[in-house]
Amino acid sequence: MTRLFADRTEAGRLLGERLAAYKDRRDVLVLALPRGGVPVAAEVADALGAPLDVLVVRKLGAPQQPELALGAIASGGVRVLNEGVMGALGLDTAVVDALAQRELPELRRREQAYRGERPPLDVAGRTVIVVDDGIATGATMHAALRAVRALHPTKLVAAVPVAAPDSCRFLARLADDVVCLEQPDPLLAIGVWYASFPQLTDDEVRALLEESARRTVAPGAR
Repeated sequence: MTRLFADRTEAGRLLGERLAAYKDRRDVLVLALPRGGVPVAAEVADALGAPLDVLVVRKLGAPQQPELALGAIASGGVRVLNEGVMGALGLDTAVVDALAQRELPELRRREQAYRGERPPLDVAGRTVIVVDDGIATGATMHAALRAVRALHPTKLVAAVPVAAPDSCRFLARLADDVVCLEQPDPLLAIGVWYASFPQLTDDEVRALLEESARRTVAPGAR
């Protein structure tokens, strides 16, 4: 098996090249899914000359199988369920309710940690590119796209370096455009396609956001 990307930074540069049609447009906003999507999105935002912000999403992992997504919650009160997985495991919505309540404090903590007192960038009427480092089941990106759609963007784009083919096809029903650089089948796991795939800390995420803000002219001032 050949590694597709050296690291998230390289993947972001390549993704930025694929998204060149959105370069230097005043209406474009890049939203990263932390933590892993932030270094990818930072490169995309830099390549496009677009502002960068985060959209916090928390996966709801199945009991005893936390890597298996039952769904996800996102900023703005959005919750998405993977009914197929729930049915296969014989779980009802009460289980998901409990998981969501458990994850909600961490979602709020991360929003505060990454953004501080700064309000979210305005999405309404803009072209929004939602970026992650990869998509397996699609539950996290699904929740993110639904959360952004509720804020009335003009155009909604999902963009990732690597994703399962079925996930890309599914997301095409939620976004106006889906950009997946590579679609290996089977996917196995996102991390296997990166030579370096470390876990990021909150401090690293915050530093990337601050650096991007320094490099990018604020919306409306360009």
